[in-house]
Amino acid sequence: MASTATYIYGGEQLIFTPEVSENNAIIVEIKIDVLFEDDFLAIVNKPAGLLVSGNKHKTLVNVLPQFLSLSSESDALTTPQPAHRLDFATHGLVVVAKTKSTLVTLQKAFKEKKISKTYYAITIHKLPPDGTITTSVDGKPSETSYKVVQSVASKRFETLHLVQLFPKTGRRHQLRKHLQGIGSPILGDKLYCKPKDILKGKGLYLQATAIKFEHPVTSETVQVSIPLPKKFLKIFPETILLNL
Repeated sequence: MASTATYIYGGEQLIFTPEVSENNAIIVEIKIDVLFEDDFLAIVNKPAGLLVSGNKHKTLVNVLPQFLSLSSESDALTTPQPAHRLDFATHGLVVVAKTKSTLVTLQKAFKEKKISKTYYAITIHKLPPDGTITTSVDGKPSETSYKVVQSVASKRFETLHLVQLFPKTGRRHQLRKHLQGIGSPILGDKLYCKPKDILKGKGLYLQATAIKFEHPVTSETVQVSIPLPKKFLKIFPETILLNL
């Protein structure tokens, strides 16, 4: 058994044995909820603090085989693949492809803005009741429409807003950057809040709440939504989700 402090002198045989389950899937002890599944795709609820993919043990990709059945289609993926990204700190809905052709079609649909996504966030400070933000993100055209659902006074943050968000593009950290750019960053955002506004220990108040699209194989409308988490409802207990 070697460790990171073990010296290599040459001639050694290195053997790496990852922990695997009976079906050779990497074991990650995280529970995810499956909201929709058929032979071609699935929609799951990703927890905050979980990477979608990457060179880490703890990723959504490594969790999926424990909760999804393999497709019986001829081009079935051995490991289901997310068709889009969701930030590490954000929780909510992720669309997952179970076949190669479905993955290509879904990725194209996201790129062509044929998939409707709705997020909810709690933001701080002043914010107009609605609007569209078109500030570029990382030098790329970006667009987010928003609507304030409810607002409450706050001693620390002046005002807290429950905001419905409709991203038209999918840039990295787009919603977080757009809201910070108009002076109303997301509550709990350690990257984009000013130091005095950082809320510790509660996580980011941003959820991918609803998604709607045409099924790439059956052409039926797939529409899934999830309720707001308890930490949202502690601030806005009488919330009505709009247009989901």
